[in-house]
Amino acid sequence: MALAPDVATSTDPATLTDEGTHVNAPGLQYFVFALFFIFGGITSLNDVILPKLKELFTLNYTEAMLVQFCFFTAYLMIGIPGAELVKRIGYMRGAVAGLLIMMAGCLLFIPASQTATYGLFLGALFILASGVVIVQVVTNPLISLLGPAKTVHSRLTFAQAFNSLGTTIFPRVGSALILGSLAGVSAAELSGAELAAYRTAESAAIVSTYIGLAVALAVIALVVWINRNKLPHDASAMEGGALTSVTRYLSGIVPIVIGGWLVIRGNEIPGVILLIAGPIVWLWGNSLLSRTRFSFGAACIFLYVGAEVAIGSLIVNYLMQDSVMGLSELDAGNMIWMYWGGALVGRIIGSLVLRYVSPGLVLMGVALGAITLVLISTNTTGATAGYSLLAVGLMNSIMFPTIFSLASEKLGLKAADGSGIINIAIFGGAVIPLLTGMLADASGSLRTAMILPIVCYGIIAAFGMFARRPA
Repeated sequence: MALAPDVATSTDPATLTDEGTHVNAPGLQYFVFALFFIFGGITSLNDVILPKLKELFTLNYTEAMLVQFCFFTAYLMIGIPGAELVKRIGYMRGAVAGLLIMMAGCLLFIPASQTATYGLFLGALFILASGVVIVQVVTNPLISLLGPAKTVHSRLTFAQAFNSLGTTIFPRVGSALILGSLAGVSAAELSGAELAAYRTAESAAIVSTYIGLAVALAVIALVVWINRNKLPHDASAMEGGALTSVTRYLSGIVPIVIGGWLVIRGNEIPGVILLIAGPIVWLWGNSLLSRTRFSFGAACIFLYVGAEVAIGSLIVNYLMQDSVMGLSELDAGNMIWMYWGGALVGRIIGSLVLRYVSPGLVLMGVALGAITLVLISTNTTGATAGYSLLAVGLMNSIMFPTIFSLASEKLGLKAADGSGIINIAIFGGAVIPLLTGMLADASGSLRTAMILPIVCYGIIAAFGMFARRPA
């Protein structure tokens, strides 16, 4: 979920209904669903390139998790200025801007491959993610506007199903294109010029995949630009969005940049502390954080995204273990779709269940289910251990939209700022996987590292119990 300018009222009859409660733009929902599909799929490709880069650059788990760290740090740094950009230029033009930035990030994989430099791959991922954040700034509020307020919980969950469709299809295709090219030798066996040549040759598979994505994004951006006036932009109708002043925002950027540099240089603990200091500067004194329901929910968004990404990032290496399924890298990569496919199925079912059952109780139930499946996986071997961890995706399915909607109940005019804080909370996708990787390196066991996602799901279950009644 990203920072969302709040569209309130408009005098343009082509934009809002007579009641002024939602947008009257027939067919626009298909465009929004397509964007959910695209950015969901691109995000899930990280689970494929992470094991590839880990092998090519002989990384430990902490270093490999920098893939997710750089990707999700964009949510922290770009969310606020991205929302201001959309507020100035409108939803459709904002979508074009986000798509073009995503395209630029894809094309940056070319010099990263030619120089065989891990840092350039990380930089390309950050640029790509920056475009994703801006696209999410556009899609999230539009879902709320494209229908009556009473069905927003169900509608948001249904839109997330298209996100899950992308996360199911993209890894399957990406695994065949990227992991399928692995040679019969390992980077750990090479050195000098041979190692550089091997890295350049093997990373070419990554480049070809992302060049194809760049072409597709360019076509989509062109289509959106042609239809840019389908939703007229009225800047005066878009209230809120900015969480803080420019001065405070820049003050928060300094520790974030320094912290990110320290993490990339290997000083993870002080780096993470500084990274967390940045959002504290931005949010200091925000009245929304005094609301227990909202602050608890925002913390759970941080934990949920972190747990989901951490497990997804480690699935390939987890399934490759002899004590689990002993698969090859390609075969393990071909199973990632089950993790994200479970989320797709769960969101379709959840969009119906949430119409009749308390969202808080449903959230508590799936969080406890996730804990049970992780415990089964870490205490068994073979196919049981593998498939039970993959099944956690089914439990993840309705967590994000349900936590978001429960935390945001009764925010009223503060809805835009609330969405902005939740956007910052998505930064958990950078922090929790990094800490999980550090735990795996320190303990020498991926099973032990799964303790951290279990703790995350436990806190989410407590929030579901807490928020089982309407605000």
